[in-house]
Amino acid sequence: MDERRATMAKQSYRVCWCFRRRFKMRAAEAPREVKELFERYDSGGKGVMSVEDLQRFMTEVQGVETESQSRDEAQAAMDALKHLNIFHRKGLSLDAFFRFLFFADVNPPLDPSLSVHQDMTAPLSHYFIYTGHNSYLTGNQISSDCSDAPIIKALHDGVRVIELDIWPNSKKDNVDVLHGRTLTTPVELIKCLRSIKENAFVASSYPLVITLEDHLTPDLQAKVAEMISKTFGDMLFCPETESFEEFPSPESLKGRIIISTKPPKEYSETKMVNEGSSGKVMDSHDEEAWGKEVSDIKAKLDASDQHNDLDAEDHQDEDGLDETDHISQQNAAPEYRRLIAIHALKPKGKLKEALKPIPDIDKVRRLSMSEQALEKLIKNHGTEIVRFTQRNLLRVYPKGMRVDSSNYNPLIGWMHGAQMVAFNMQGYGRSLWLMHGMFRANGGCGYVKKPDILLKVGPNNEVFDPRATLPVKKTLKVRVYMGDGWYTDFKHTHFDVYSPPDFYVRVGIAGVPVDSVMKKTKIIEDDWKPLWDQEFQFPLTVPELALLRIEVHEYDISGKDDFGGQTCLPVSELRTGIRAVPLYSYKAEKYESVRLLMRFDFV
Repeated sequence: MDERRATMAKQSYRVCWCFRRRFKMRAAEAPREVKELFERYDSGGKGVMSVEDLQRFMTEVQGVETESQSRDEAQAAMDALKHLNIFHRKGLSLDAFFRFLFFADVNPPLDPSLSVHQDMTAPLSHYFIYTGHNSYLTGNQISSDCSDAPIIKALHDGVRVIELDIWPNSKKDNVDVLHGRTLTTPVELIKCLRSIKENAFVASSYPLVITLEDHLTPDLQAKVAEMISKTFGDMLFCPETESFEEFPSPESLKGRIIISTKPPKEYSETKMVNEGSSGKVMDSHDEEAWGKEVSDIKAKLDASDQHNDLDAEDHQDEDGLDETDHISQQNAAPEYRRLIAIHALKPKGKLKEALKPIPDIDKVRRLSMSEQALEKLIKNHGTEIVRFTQRNLLRVYPKGMRVDSSNYNPLIGWMHGAQMVAFNMQGYGRSLWLMHGMFRANGGCGYVKKPDILLKVGPNNEVFDPRATLPVKKTLKVRVYMGDGWYTDFKHTHFDVYSPPDFYVRVGIAGVPVDSVMKKTKIIEDDWKPLWDQEFQFPLTVPELALLRIEVHEYDISGKDDFGGQTCLPVSELRTGIRAVPLYSYKAEKYESVRLLMRFDFV
């Protein structure tokens, strides 16, 4: 027994000043099904699996489709385990087989070799795009610093839409980035632009969109135009025409930077922190450290509201004043206007009218609305939103009362086809975990192709209705075997000062309303390596929009349960079979050792 195991075997907890309680620490042991599978694929019956045996296992259990791939994966597993003392020269022992399955580096739930694999030649409107909100803030929306640091982090994480609020500096002779009329400290625009240039394509080569919330005078707009042109040079996408009949594709715009905002207008300080919030401020104490439960989409769809036709003037669009101010157009900086590749247009009258095609004009456009505007609109106009987003871009941003940088349920926007569901990336919580899960798909490039169900038009001109109950397409079976790694990554008194932790797992689906559900395992008491061995089934009507949610918590009889890790995975890219699932902190930082052993199958 090595020193680590000896230390664990002698673990004890102080119960009072003169008494200590000892707990026996067991070594991780393969679950029953893993043992049975080892015996089934041990063709020689001598307790050793050969490369050929492992290849058959890869094909029949792990769902590897081609013979060459199963052979390569089997050999890679053998090579990865050769440095262990448990490796047998003729193949894998049961212990080595178990180690391989529980080794997240070689057996993760998503294929690490799967890079960008979706069709990237469709218009931009056919993709969900990884979108940030107030990307320059380091923390809350009221008093945190403005900096280029969170912009750099977002770009390294794969975010493809960066938002900058641009204002005159205190001397009115230059341009700052800050959250207007708050206590946030500004950062110079040029510093943000230079950092964007240096980091724009570190994580993805696909286009980066910069959305500008413009509060500038025409002379400063001209100065911004010069800054942007000199900083980005040939990287900047400047189309020959002001508008498109169809947006370009991500593939055609690789390595390009795109500016999106409303056309120039008079300098205006219209945005206030409590826009659309009725003066209310979210109390951060209402949320647990890892975020409150994700809001129920069905409740929002079914809720009745006699004032659901939101006026455009009540919509409080972030992008500024109405474009129809002809006087300001005469004073606008033409060089600034020419840089705008994607025009964001403000609706006139009822917000629902903005979803309709403009008579005699077949041009695509970008519309921006708050989360509460979307929630009101979907109650009676959900299919119109889906139809609008088949050709046009829809950006949804957090309501003003989210001053703690919390977020909303992104599925509300995605299931209606919204491409730019803008999130406070500087925040934390379950809603942000869903965002991370969605954009783990398609090689993490920041663009995920919308499912065909959101893009097609039926024979009677009908489109997908998010309210409709559709037949089950497939059922996802999830078995939670066991977990390990907490003893390595946490202090042994982190969860309980008197005993080892009592872990349980919450597992479920985030998707369309009928598919969304959370279930949980039994609680395993006093065990750092809990063995649950429980199976759950999730019928899916729209599996293309489904995300698998996984959380581990430690039961606390006297108070709030402790957090033990989480992850969120796109169901469409899950690898079937037995997989080692690495977990992350509530801040989305990957734990070094914490992981679950799980099995995924579709029936």
